[in-house]
Amino acid sequence: MLEQEGYEVMGAAFEVYNTLGSGFLEEVYQQSFEVELSRRHIPFQSQFELQLHYKEVTLKKTYIADLIAFRTLIIELKAVSILTNEHLAQVMNYLKASRRPIGYLINFGHPRHLEWRRISLE
Repeated sequence: MLEQEGYEVMGAAFEVYNTLGSGFLEEVYQQSFEVELSRRHIPFQSQFELQLHYKEVTLKKTYIADLIAFRTLIIELKAVSILTNEHLAQVMNYLKASRRPIGYLINFGHPRHLEWRRISLE
């Protein structure tokens, strides 16, 4: 499900990592990733607000995902030395809240390579 879209998004992420390497702030990677997505004509929305619901009630609290691409893929960016279970849980919560099937957790902070996870609730 959504393999081609994920492939395109990850191609942009690898380009950013190969160009910048590690060591920058997350905001630098976010802006660079957005530039790369635009250059590749990948549709995305930055700082995507996710409404939360409890039963039939919309909660006041919202989540903000870093990006959503192709109106379907939730993308959370990090710039940390290593991904943790808390980072994975964050994306899983975004998927539950948005009722979207696939999320990508992309970490530009690992010193030797781009670290990433494709997360599905299915």
